[in-house]
Amino acid sequence: MKISISKILLALALFLFMMTSASAENMKKLGTMNVHYMAIGSTFFTPEIAKVYGITRSRYNGLINISVLDNSQQGTPAKTVSITGKAKNNLGQFKELSFKEVKEGQAIYYLAQVSYNNEETIHFDIMINDGKEKQQLKFSQIFYVD
Repeated sequence: MKISISKILLALALFLFMMTSASAENMKKLGTMNVHYMAIGSTFFTPEIAKVYGITRSRYNGLINISVLDNSQQGTPAKTVSITGKAKNNLGQFKELSFKEVKEGQAIYYLAQVSYNNEETIHFDIMINDGKEKQQLKFSQIFYVD
């Protein structure tokens, strides 16, 4: 079965829209940035979407999705930023995060993967730099193996 790239992109755009809509509470205002963030299991993505974006689907692999909007401009447009970060579990083990930028029309998302065990709490410490200001985002997520 052959799936066109436009269908995959449409599916991803709809998926990301649903994630943003369903998780509106996962937003922090940091200076001139409205940072929307989410961490979910990678099996939530279809195999086709995962393949297009280089996401490793696994019961033990999570995906961090961050989008940054400029709250100093009318309409709060998406912002291109530089993102680095670390993930730490409750045992104090650190994992470096490597973010990949994804552009879909006017939207910009930053995706990173992290491995986890069942019922493991991962604490994220992320630095966001837009060239004018640096902001720190911290949040935690409990992951479950499905």
